[in-house]
Amino acid sequence: YFCGIASVLLTSTTLRCYGGNLSVLDRERIGQDSAYEQEGKVQFVIDAVYAMGHALHNMHKNLCPGKVGLCPKMDPVDGAELLKYIRSVNFSGIAGTPVTFNENGDAPGRYDIYQYQIKNTTPEYKVIGHWADHLNLKMERLHWPGGGNQVPTSICSQPCKPGERKKLVKGIPCCWHCERCDGYQYQHDEFHCKVCRFSERPNENHTGCIPIPIVKLEWSSPWAMVPVFIAIVGIIATLFVVVTFVRYNDTPIVKASGRELSYVLLTGIFLCYATTFLMIAGPGIGTCSLRRVFLGLGMSISYAALLTKTNRIYRIFEQGKKSVSAPRLISPASQLVITFSLISLQLLGVCIWFIVDPSHSIIDYEDQRTTDPRFARGVLKCDISDLSLICLLGYSMLLMVTCTVYAIKTRGVPETFNEAKPIGFTMYTTCIVWLAFIPIFFGTSQSAEKVMEIEHGEEGGNY
Repeated sequence: YFCGIASVLLTSTTLRCYGGNLSVLDRERIGQDSAYEQEGKVQFVIDAVYAMGHALHNMHKNLCPGKVGLCPKMDPVDGAELLKYIRSVNFSGIAGTPVTFNENGDAPGRYDIYQYQIKNTTPEYKVIGHWADHLNLKMERLHWPGGGNQVPTSICSQPCKPGERKKLVKGIPCCWHCERCDGYQYQHDEFHCKVCRFSERPNENHTGCIPIPIVKLEWSSPWAMVPVFIAIVGIIATLFVVVTFVRYNDTPIVKASGRELSYVLLTGIFLCYATTFLMIAGPGIGTCSLRRVFLGLGMSISYAALLTKTNRIYRIFEQGKKSVSAPRLISPASQLVITFSLISLQLLGVCIWFIVDPSHSIIDYEDQRTTDPRFARGVLKCDISDLSLICLLGYSMLLMVTCTVYAIKTRGVPETFNEAKPIGFTMYTTCIVWLAFIPIFFGTSQSAEKVMEIEHGEEGGNY
C-alpha cells in the first residue's frame, strides 16, 4: 500500500512500481539544468501522503506489534481509529516545517507577509515577515510612501481616550471611531456608554459615576441674609408695638382698639416673621415638622383676629339699625373664644396631615439637574410639595377672603370709627397679592418642569 500511496507524489512524471522498487523511464530526466518547474502545491500533497503513511505505521505498531502485513484488528481499517492517529502525527515536512494537527484537525497556519513596493519604477511584492504561531516582522524591509520610515497613522482604529467608546464602522469590524460619552453618560465598557443613576453624575473623564453634591440654603447666602434682615426688622417693630400696648394697656385708645384681639394679631404677625428662620434652617425631621405647624399658623392667627374684629364691627352696626340692644358675643372673652376656635381648625388640619403623611426631609435631584452634569446639585429640603403648600395655606386664604367680604360690608361705618377702613385696605391689598402669587407660583413651576422634560428628552435622543 505504500507503493500505491507513493504513485500520487509526482504527477508530472511517469512512475512504475515493481515489488516496491521505483524506477524512472529513461526518456524523462529531472535535473538541475532541466526546464521542469514543480507545482507549488505539490509539497502539501507530499506532506499529506506522509501524514497518512505515518498514521498507518503508528497504527500498525500499536495494533499489530511484531506482525508483517495486516492483522485482524486492521482488516478492515477502522476509519475513526485511523483519524485519531492522523491527528496525532508529528514529523518534519518536505519543506522542513513541522507537520502537526490541532484538536480540530487543522494544520497550524504559516503565512508569508508581503508588501507591495515600487523599486526603480518596478512594482513587486516583497516578503517582509511571516507568521507561524506568532508574528515575525522585519521592520527594516518596510517601505512607506514618500520614502520615509515613519509608520502611517491608522484613520479608523485609533485607541480611544478614557470616557470614549468605540463606535464600529458598519461592515468593517476592525474599524471604529471614538465617540465621547456625553451628558450624564459614562464609559461602561469598550463599546458602550451608560447613564449614571439619578443620584449620580459622571466623573471628570466620564469613566465612572460619583454622587451628586448635596446643597441647602446657607445662612451666609444672600438669599437667606435679605429675608433674615427683613424678619429681624419686622420682629423688632412688632415687639415695639407690643411693648407700647403693654405700657399703655389701660388707656382708652388701647381699650377701644380691642386690646385682647390686638395681642392675638401681634402674635400672628410675630410668628409670620419668626417662620423665616425655620424656612432657612437645615431641613430635618424637627425643622420640617415645625415648618408644617408654623408656616400657616401665623397667617391663620392674624386673619382669624382680623375676621373676628370685622365681624364684630359689622354685627354691631347691623344690630344698631334694628334695635338699641347690643348683639351677642361681642365681649372680649367671646371674641377670644371665636378667634381660637378658628385657629384650632388650622391646627386640626395639620395634625391630620401628620397622621396621613409623617414629616421628613428629601433630596431633590430634579430641581438643579442642569444640562452640564458638572453643575448638577441635589437640594436637601422638606417633603412639602407645591400642592401641599397651597393646601396648607388654603385655610388662611379662606379666612382672608371672608374677612375681605366683611371689610367691604363695613366700609360705610362712621368716620369716627376708623378701625374698619384700615382693615379693609389691608384686605384689599392682601387679596391682590395672593391673586398674583398663585398663578405666578404654579406657572413658574410648570414651566420649569417642561424645560426639564425637554432637556431629558434631548439627552435620551442623543443616547
